[in-house]
Amino acid sequence: MSTPTRVYIARLAGVAVFDPNGDQVGRVRDAVARLRTTNRPPEVVGLVAEMPMRRRIFLSINRVTSLDAEAVVLGTGTLNLRRFEKRPNELLVLQELLDRRVHLDPNGQAGTVVDVAMECRGREWSLSRVAVREQTGRLSRRGHLHQVEWDKVRGLTGFADTRGTANLLAVLEDMRPADLANALQDLPDLRRNEVAAALDDERLADVLSELPEHDQVEILTALGRERAADVLEEMDPDDAADLLNELPAPEQDVLLDLMEPDEADPVRQLLKYTPGTAGSVMTSEPVILPPDATVAEALARIREPQLSPAVAAQVFVSRAPMTTPTGRYLGMVHFQRLLREPPADLLGGIVLNDIDPLRETTPLPEITRRMATYDLVAMPVVDRNNRLVGAVTVDDVLDHSLPRDWRDRDAPAEPLAQPQPDLTAGAAAGEAGTTAVGGTTGEDRTTGGAHG
Repeated sequence: MSTPTRVYIARLAGVAVFDPNGDQVGRVRDAVARLRTTNRPPEVVGLVAEMPMRRRIFLSINRVTSLDAEAVVLGTGTLNLRRFEKRPNELLVLQELLDRRVHLDPNGQAGTVVDVAMECRGREWSLSRVAVREQTGRLSRRGHLHQVEWDKVRGLTGFADTRGTANLLAVLEDMRPADLANALQDLPDLRRNEVAAALDDERLADVLSELPEHDQVEILTALGRERAADVLEEMDPDDAADLLNELPAPEQDVLLDLMEPDEADPVRQLLKYTPGTAGSVMTSEPVILPPDATVAEALARIREPQLSPAVAAQVFVSRAPMTTPTGRYLGMVHFQRLLREPPADLLGGIVLNDIDPLRETTPLPEITRRMATYDLVAMPVVDRNNRLVGAVTVDDVLDHSLPRDWRDRDAPAEPLAQPQPDLTAGAAAGEAGTTAVGGTTGEDRTTGGAHG
């Protein structure tokens, strides 16, 4: 292998995985080690890689030809595209060992695992060294970092007490919210709740929006009401309303009362709408400007980084007030039109109003049909007085059109007979659930007793 003989696994997290043709397969999320019945350190049998569409697969270590903190390169063989499932005698190194509280031999010094190295000896990879930071008992000073052999650390296997989250969070910090939500679903419930609670309010709000409803409820409940209300304030009103809809009415009222009034009011309003209508799926905070605003002002507004692409794709124009429900709705201007007009021109001169807005009671199938007909990524929603009350975006439509459990990692997998993604340019598809890499058949983890 053209690779170092010792690699610290936390440094591999998020590293891109490439096939022999140089095409990216996915990104490393963890390493899989097999526990032994002897005193020998666990054998590293492969990596867990996350592919597009948030599927995690197993990559046999025997397929890896190059491995370092810059990239992981696979050799020829067949990739098993079935979703990775950990076996009883296996250990997910980053998920289960980072932040674990252990003791160092021979003096029993307490410490916390911050990384684990795997080492290649001959043709076998095994966990060899552990980076452990001493626990000093002082908040003002970090303990010394020790790198010690695996067998000199006690407490690496077996039941782990409640532990910290700093090192696991450091591994996960660069993930997109959807990918982090996917990673949380792989964790045991207690560990998942610990990691979620350690996120700041804004980051946790983004992640909750990407989780299945039952996971959202469990995490929110574990936070405690005061913290839960803080997180709900950071969520988009429509996402907060969707989450609160999963809770009993008395609990909804308690959390809404704990929220700041200006954050709770739009959520309360959304909760009043009938499920499956425009009112229930819309965002109540689209980009709204008056007709005397300039093109330059509109462009500055949609550049704001907290806006999602769907919300920032158009500006809605109405009379004052500018918060929903607004004054009389006048029309909308797509961002492409803004880019073509002089910066000093007024929105009132370029606004489009030739598409009828949605009503609060418009059902989801009608919304979908109209957005598809006019190739729109968002549509305005008005009340009976023609006041703008919100906008339905394409991501709202998708979220409520897909099966309820589409975000759930435990949902039934798609049939194996369906076409599998091709991981190589021009590679022929292999047997169901596998894809050729370089054209040579390799071992299938699910059909034999050994990995790879």
